[in-house]
Amino acid sequence: MSKITIKTSATSANMGPGFDCMAMALDIWNTTSIDTKTTKTSYKVVGEGSEYPDEMYAKLVHRCFKLVYEEIGTEAPSIKIYCENDIPAGKGLGSSAAAILAGLMAGNVLSNAKLSSERILELAVQVEGHPDNLVAAMNGGCQVVVATESSFTSAAIPISDELRAVIYVPDKKMPTKESRGLLKDEISRSDAVFNISRVGLLVRSLITGEFDNLKIATDDKLHQPTRMNQFFGLKNILQAAKNAGALGVFLSGSGPSILAITKGRELTIGYEMADAADKSSISGEIKISKPTLQPAHNQTSS
Repeated sequence: MSKITIKTSATSANMGPGFDCMAMALDIWNTTSIDTKTTKTSYKVVGEGSEYPDEMYAKLVHRCFKLVYEEIGTEAPSIKIYCENDIPAGKGLGSSAAAILAGLMAGNVLSNAKLSSERILELAVQVEGHPDNLVAAMNGGCQVVVATESSFTSAAIPISDELRAVIYVPDKKMPTKESRGLLKDEISRSDAVFNISRVGLLVRSLITGEFDNLKIATDDKLHQPTRMNQFFGLKNILQAAKNAGALGVFLSGSGPSILAITKGRELTIGYEMADAADKSSISGEIKISKPTLQPAHNQTSS
């Protein structure tokens, strides 16, 4: 095989209180094609992320592609990388995780390295720094991830196919590294209890379908208040979604996207979020999606 196409999904990490330990895959996809029939490496990105200079997204794919060859001690070939992206970049929807997995999965097949999915995730975490988005994108569905000193354990949380995601995606970006640097190294005991209790309630609510509890279960005190204070108006969008009937609302990943979990009224909720954004002078767009159980996959062989 000399050419491969990998599809990787968007992800929404944290889901409110599950900071760095929960994420769900969304039915928004990037499609990455890699062709080894070339004598010179080249990049092309269309769609989301194409606004970044020097094909930044494709370069991340390439970096991870080469990691596989380094793993097996073989020189990586020259490649043509073509990325057709629907995942907004720099908006808290897991675009970097999608790029990392695309590069690693493509490299694994084209090099015939036969790395296990566990090893691919380990290499991915070395690049990304945290496993939540990666595990959700790799496996699909809603995932809880527990990190240890040397590895991590993950478990799938059943999630209803009746749920939808209404996402307000601001035009302005909020890079994860910059956003993470705003957070405090220490928290109060009361804030820790606040989040622990809500993570438990969130997991149970998703499993049992007790969706009335999601409004409380998606609250957070560890990261959202600090991050949203850096971006005027996000609170207004979040509150508008709640007022319009969203089951639960949270900052998607490090933001600035706001995600509302819904079961009906998606257009109304989206309209109210967009209206609140407009009144707060935040330009952006509404995306309506849903959680997906489909994992990252090789489209070439499907």
